[in-house]
Amino acid sequence: MKRQALETIENEVTDFIRRIVLSERRDGSLDRSSFVILRQLTTHGPAGVKSLAKELNLDISTISRQAATLVDKQYVEKVPNPDDGRAFFYQITEPGKKMLDENRKRRFAGLERALEEWTEEECESFAHLLKKYNHSVIKEKNKKQSNG
Repeated sequence: MKRQALETIENEVTDFIRRIVLSERRDGSLDRSSFVILRQLTTHGPAGVKSLAKELNLDISTISRQAATLVDKQYVEKVPNPDDGRAFFYQITEPGKKMLDENRKRRFAGLERALEEWTEEECESFAHLLKKYNHSVIKEKNKKQSNG
């Protein structure tokens, strides 16, 4: 790959992330970690700390800390693990579902505004390439983990 293309990709990804972080702070949205955990629990159902950490590629202490904040806000509750009385799962609550839904609507509205001048083909191409990029990053990370 050409060096200039890599530099452009790195710059644009950095700016992309910065703009997302700034928009989250501006509109009172959930922080990224809270949004991701709530979305994961909504999509895949109740989960323990270890499985959340694995699925989200984070360490257990990070998930525990973030989930504790969500419990304090009553967006998530702890439910007993029926297979292990000592363990528990995190489960999204109705207020958590409502907050996630409100945040998703704000995110969709922001994306619609940002992409309103794009053609349908450009949007589909961007979605495809972004998905491909994310899968490549996950694949590379898994390769590194399996090589030790």
